[in-house]
Amino acid sequence: MKQTSGIDALLEALKQSGVNVDGRFDADAEAPSDGAGRSGGNGGGAKPPHVHMEVPFADRMAAWGKKALIIAAIVIVLIGLAAYWWFHPPINIHSTDTWMFVAVFILLPLFLVFWSKSHSYKAGTGKVEANPGKAKAFKFASYVPVAVAVLGVIGAIMSLSIFPGNAEKYANVLQTDTLDFANDIKEVNYSEIPIIDRDSAVLLGNREMGSIPEFVSQFEISPLYSQINYQGAPVRVSPLGYADLFKWFTNREAGIPAYALVNMTTQDAEIVKLGDNPIHYSQSEPLVRNIDRHVQLSYPFYMFDEKSFEIDEDGHPWWICPVQTRTIGLFGGTTINRVVLCDATTGETQDLAIEDVPQWVDRAYPAELLIEQYNWSGKYKDGWLNSVFGQAGVVQTTPGTDGSLGYNYIAKDDDVWVYTGVTSATADNSIVGFVLVNQRSAESHFYSVPGATEASAMQSAEGQVQNLRYKSTFPLLINVSNEPTYFMALKDDAGLVKKFAMINIKQYQYVAIGDTVAECQKSYQALLATNGVSTGDTETLGVLEAQGKIVHIAQAVVEGNSHFYVKLEDGDNIYDFALPGLIEIVGYKEGDPIAFKYVEAEPTNPVEEILAADGASAAATAKEAQATGDAAGNAA
Repeated sequence: MKQTSGIDALLEALKQSGVNVDGRFDADAEAPSDGAGRSGGNGGGAKPPHVHMEVPFADRMAAWGKKALIIAAIVIVLIGLAAYWWFHPPINIHSTDTWMFVAVFILLPLFLVFWSKSHSYKAGTGKVEANPGKAKAFKFASYVPVAVAVLGVIGAIMSLSIFPGNAEKYANVLQTDTLDFANDIKEVNYSEIPIIDRDSAVLLGNREMGSIPEFVSQFEISPLYSQINYQGAPVRVSPLGYADLFKWFTNREAGIPAYALVNMTTQDAEIVKLGDNPIHYSQSEPLVRNIDRHVQLSYPFYMFDEKSFEIDEDGHPWWICPVQTRTIGLFGGTTINRVVLCDATTGETQDLAIEDVPQWVDRAYPAELLIEQYNWSGKYKDGWLNSVFGQAGVVQTTPGTDGSLGYNYIAKDDDVWVYTGVTSATADNSIVGFVLVNQRSAESHFYSVPGATEASAMQSAEGQVQNLRYKSTFPLLINVSNEPTYFMALKDDAGLVKKFAMINIKQYQYVAIGDTVAECQKSYQALLATNGVSTGDTETLGVLEAQGKIVHIAQAVVEGNSHFYVKLEDGDNIYDFALPGLIEIVGYKEGDPIAFKYVEAEPTNPVEEILAADGASAAATAKEAQATGDAAGNAA
């Protein structure tokens, strides 16, 4: 039996796998060889075999006639058009979706066709004769899609912040003004403050939806729940959607009959029926009336950002579709320059410049885009090198508790503003201030208020009710007696709001808890007064007056602050005089008469101000007496 060498076994394996192996070992194709396939010349060294690999796909394509190529081209075009209609990417050189679509459906097929034709003509196959000219032409053509892809990569590199000059551009995408908190943020109106978060709104909306059996069986509430200002109140709105494909087929002619509306202040939820003007364009539509497809095909060259569902002041439903523009390189520096308004009932659209957007529109700029833009300015304001190495003055928005972005919404001047804290680059447990950005105009304000982060405040609030295991919502920023304050709801495991908390941002150990907003407010302002913080207008606190003779006075230091505790002869109440705000108390002793204003609280009653015998403020009387004495001295 003939023994097979290792090289013979390798060649046989290559033949079995479809590789055409030319087994001649000589360098000259015309050199004679013996029957064993070895060269017969002068004992020259053996050359390795010439291996020719055939590509069946390339060979078949090379053998196609003109008719087959035309049919293939038509099929590819039809598939491309169908893919474009289904995926509807914008036709815009600045869109990454466009580049991905072109790469998958155009550049890759062209490269494969040109490369396979070049390969077949270069070496020749059983069906195609070798043709160096055609091989070279197709090889050159295969470089074209590669060159286009390389241009996209270059554009992406030119969009990076490390590219010269880009860091300054990123820092200036969003312009932020520094303002004073007490002057710019009005004191909170508790009848307008949103006391629940999105998750609670979803629970309330779904509960209300369950009370309408004919809707539950056919529709479900969309998870959007956009927060807007509606008729002066903060609300969340979300359209209904078809429950499944079969329910869409059954109800598509009649449309979607209602949307959910949840008042964030009163916690009232309702399903608003639209009567003869139902929603026909929505995200639950799978085909032509899908809102994303409808708007994109109507404006094929626009790049749309996150769409939101809103209602105007008459309760009519609209889709708000922000239009992106790129300001840095090919893909960088995203911002909004236009907004397309789409009537959810008729599908009619309005294309508006950002400055022409009507007042009732609240969400022209997506919240996460605004936070990203502010982070660019906080990171790159002193250049790219500083953002990576020195990081002097580098700040960023505070993260959420679950690793996502941490932000909330504030109603201000009939607009919705995105609120988030601002912390250092190391993301420690303190903030250097906070930022508000208008979602309609991108107007941005920074307020320098050092204090605790939202996550720290949430933990502090939860610590007050740790025995109940309530969880805190992400805080709202409010102004209480010119004190920047976190306000949050405390929810049980079922997601129901059980209590409310207020925490002073500067001194986050000042935590007030209440079963109602009014009770929480009263407890918080009493806490401020106890710690020597003036609470301003006392009428809203239910401030009382007391007077009598001091029967006991004692001094104590609480959390580093001095307090005088006083009892009067006609009661058992203990009154708390906090220093340095009420420094006049040091001039009183047991047996002295005293009059003052205080707030009822437990276990002590914080005093607001000390009154003189005629009912005026003792501090004001003392200043007036001092001024009179100084004037008399000058006259003498």
